Amino acid sequence: MAKCEEIVARCQALFEDLDFQAVRDWKDAAPGRKAIGYMPIYVPREIVHAAGMLPVGILGGGDQIEVIHGDAYYQSYICRIPRSTIELGLSGRLDFLDGMMFPSICDVIRNLSGMWQLMFPEVYVRYFDVPQNYADSVGGVFYANELAALRHDLEELGGMEITDEALRRSIAIYNENRQLVRRLYQLRAEAPWLVPASEAYLLLRAGMVLPVEDHSALLRDYLAAIELEDRPMRDNCRIVLTGVFCEQPPLPLVKSIELSGCYVVDDDFLLVTRWLTDDVPSEGDPIQNLAAAFLHKSMSTAAKYEPDLHEKGQHLVRAVRETGAEGVIFAAPSFCDPALLDRPMLQRVLADAGIPFIAFKYAENSGQMQPIREQAGTFADSIKLWSEA
Repeated sequence: MAKCEEIVARCQALFEDLDFQAVRDWKDAAPGRKAIGYMPIYVPREIVHAAGMLPVGILGGGDQIEVIHGDAYYQSYICRIPRSTIELGLSGRLDFLDGMMFPSICDVIRNLSGMWQLMFPEVYVRYFDVPQNYADSVGGVFYANELAALRHDLEELGGMEITDEALRRSIAIYNENRQLVRRLYQLRAEAPWLVPASEAYLLLRAGMVLPVEDHSALLRDYLAAIELEDRPMRDNCRIVLTGVFCEQPPLPLVKSIELSGCYVVDDDFLLVTRWLTDDVPSEGDPIQNLAAAFLHKSMSTAAKYEPDLHEKGQHLVRAVRETGAEGVIFAAPSFCDPALLDRPMLQRVLADAGIPFIAFKYAENSGQMQPIREQAGTFADSIKLWSEA
């Protein structure tokens, strides 16, 4: 059995590889294989998988790349992820991609899809839109049509039919992967000293470049290995981290929060892996099943339309109650309109529920983590004092 540190080391290597060698190796292993990149936060990877293609998460350049060309395409008051993604593309690091999908996150990502078409006209590009009306007869029909259009495009790109049976198999495979991710999060909430947030983060990041079958095997190995670990429990504060759904935080930021005396027991990292909160039925019409799951069994986040105003922010209250968290840390990328515009409404809900919170901003290339560590540490100390009063 692989040891925990070996598994985490493999994930770290995948995380640091901006040349995506794992994906290149996958393509080279069989002629004709295709890889489809996607930006955060959610795309129906099942359809890409059913086409025999590899969905690849493109999450910007993090803190490992200097943005030179990318700054020429966006203003300085725009978040960093589109600029570093352009840098990855123009520097040839994404030349293995046969297609690129841009999910409906914000206007910046919408505009990036148009830029990508101009910069890489030989690559399939799709802006993947989602409904704003959650009635099955309106938004459900719209979203099912979007899924069908993507299916048709990938059939043309791959030169093969994507059958309903292939889609059902892919849905079942991704259901298993989501179950393992939920198990990872459940274990972390129950015993966060066993599953540090930084390790869980790296495990999810590995799923952005590995075939889903390999990622599920990796998760199973980690869950088995962690049970054999003897890790001490510390007197840390349990917190929920939110706002990191698109531009992913640098790994040192996650570690800094942990070093400050906080256990991160829930978060919104890499929501593509947890967007659907329950299994998608693998019987019946697969397109309709995927559409219904998106409408009725999906995560709440700033990038998703919330039809019920009374429900706004309640997902955070539930997360705090269900995980035994003692507070919430809002971490949003600088200039992230969805996260920053949502924050006042969510803070009001937390205040009404008597849940402590703090907030700060970051960039994917944040270098100095000491202020964040001090702020999170002060927050943790304050919660301990309040709980004892």
